[in-house]
Amino acid sequence: MNTYIALLRGINVGGKNTLPMKELVTMLEDLGLANVRTYIQSGNVVFRSRRADAVKLARDIRSAVGENHGFTPQVLVLTQQELCDAIAHNPFPEGESDPRILHFCFLQSTPQKPDLDGLAAIRTGSERFCLVDAVLYLLTPDGIARSRLAGNVEKAMGVATTARNWRTVAKLWSLADGPGK
Repeated sequence: MNTYIALLRGINVGGKNTLPMKELVTMLEDLGLANVRTYIQSGNVVFRSRRADAVKLARDIRSAVGENHGFTPQVLVLTQQELCDAIAHNPFPEGESDPRILHFCFLQSTPQKPDLDGLAAIRTGSERFCLVDAVLYLLTPDGIARSRLAGNVEKAMGVATTARNWRTVAKLWSLADGPGK
């Protein structure tokens, strides 16, 4: 069986798009997914499946949420290897000591014409970013809430994006590589 990580965007934020994790687990099990585990309430899921098409899995999860909850969040499904590669290619390992300042922006696909110059023009002096394949890494020492850079990633990349901080990425890796796999 394959291990996957699903990242649902924009759920349980500000009272909108409410989706209890217990209900999400049940929905995913109803889709035939196994060993479904969630992390915090913001749509982070690790599961196992014999299915090999991550894009189709993402569509099926999105559809199931839509049918059961009336909204269809953006869903990105990563393979265990894709998550491992994202961690291995982190250009800012110093950010791992403060997980609130290191962010992985997972992109739906590798951008064809990313506007890296546009991002560079709006970043503060302390912020740094680096695009590696389908992940844009952000280091925001002054915090993500104050970052103009963070708020413009999706527009600059031209593809759907969902971000997770280092703490979440590390926990998802632990769940994906841990017992029950």
